[in-house]
Amino acid sequence: MIKRPIFIGIVAVVIILSGLWILFSPSKFVGEGIPIAYEPNISPDYSGLFIPHNIAPLNFRILEKGQAYSVRIYSESGPTITIASKTGRIRIPLKKWRRLLDVNKGRELFVDVFVRDAEGQWLQFKPIVNTIADEEIDGTLVYRFMKPIYNMWNNMGIFQRDLTDFDVSSIMQGRSFGKGCLNCHSFAGNTSGTMTICLRSMAYGSNTLLARNGDVHKIGAKWGYTAWHPSGRLAVYSINKVRQFFHAGGMEVRDVVDLDSALLCYHLDSQKVTNPEGLADKDRLETYPAWSPDGRALYFCSAPILWQDRDTVPPENYDKVKYDLRRITYDVETNRWGNAETVLSADETGLSIMLPRVSPDGRFLLFCMCRYGCFPIYQPSSDLYLMDLSTGDYRKLDINSSYSESWHSWSGNSRWIAFSSKRQGGSLTRTYLSYVDTAGKVHKPFVLPQKDPDYYDSLIETFSVPELTEDRIKVSTALLAQMARCDPSISVDIPITGATRLVKPSDPWMERE
Repeated sequence: MIKRPIFIGIVAVVIILSGLWILFSPSKFVGEGIPIAYEPNISPDYSGLFIPHNIAPLNFRILEKGQAYSVRIYSESGPTITIASKTGRIRIPLKKWRRLLDVNKGRELFVDVFVRDAEGQWLQFKPIVNTIADEEIDGTLVYRFMKPIYNMWNNMGIFQRDLTDFDVSSIMQGRSFGKGCLNCHSFAGNTSGTMTICLRSMAYGSNTLLARNGDVHKIGAKWGYTAWHPSGRLAVYSINKVRQFFHAGGMEVRDVVDLDSALLCYHLDSQKVTNPEGLADKDRLETYPAWSPDGRALYFCSAPILWQDRDTVPPENYDKVKYDLRRITYDVETNRWGNAETVLSADETGLSIMLPRVSPDGRFLLFCMCRYGCFPIYQPSSDLYLMDLSTGDYRKLDINSSYSESWHSWSGNSRWIAFSSKRQGGSLTRTYLSYVDTAGKVHKPFVLPQKDPDYYDSLIETFSVPELTEDRIKVSTALLAQMARCDPSISVDIPITGATRLVKPSDPWMERE
């Protein structure tokens, strides 16, 4: 039997420890605190958004000073999620998050943030309000992941991320074929059934991998920017004599120039390459092809060549090159091309037009414009624009920052875009997602969510070429690596004439991002 004084002492200790636990533990505060008239400062900025109902949890960190933190997440129906934290790092349970979003499509999502101050009082900030969109986003994001330094190209890879959770898997890495360079991954529509990856390697040459319906072939030709016809029967790709050079100073010292370029057409069944008239003009630079969703028109960018010497880097007048947006019709049944026409000219905009991508519903065309040149990711002046194809009217989007906005892609339902941005300081490229409503308004973007709220604070790698797909890539990474090391299984004759010279394989480090 415990003696009475000892029992009283044990009870007293328990009461004191319980009081200390209540005072200093990150308890879930679900009551009402002292109201604060403004929203809490959080990172990443996940407030005032339209979010897909199938997106992974938007984990964040509370930046307000405090001794403890508590968060309450709720909507009109479904479960209320409460989370406590000592550090302000908020990680949202995946299953509860999915249930909450799934039953509240089209409704507002509220996040109440409570912070306990040094005096032990709980402060309640103005709720963060987001909207859960009715439309989902494609479930997979395919991107290139690499160091941002120009000579650190030998440890890059192409990865896929499940946007409904945080699962990331490797598709292919450069170290699997002699520390080579790989980029320009492209798909036929928003599905992964047909995929190409351009390879550059000192050991295995410059070639293209074609993965189709589980099989992988190696094409003995270097493909650049690629656009697959919606039928999957042909692809238009660029050949580019790309060179990187450097400025003495500025926000971005790197730059890229296409000394020469043209567009070619690869026919899948015959394994032949053609150069349609209008896509390989000897006096112009053609690049960045993009099909309309009905396959009846190809959009591309074209600029006059302003130099005679196609070997000097940088060439004369490189900073005066500005690309037009052009379009050419095509009939897949007869294999007949029309005449190229200018949709939007650089003379009209005063800027260089890059990276056209048509929404899958055929209504909008998203593109970049920058001061000059062909490589918007190195241009702080690069911004996103949207054209209504029914009227030809276009506008600069409100979602731009003072830094480079570049490579972008559409979700299959035309309601979401993924794009590259350097808005987090101007040096490192991150992937952002934005909702596009039926009227063409592009809503506030948000950075790709991560499991760790502090993920981007210490990340020195860069994301590039984000492509949205409805399904995951199922082809084996081992098979892709094996084919990258083999001799080409498909040989093609490139019909290059004196109009546009054959582009020689370049050193992998000469081309970036």
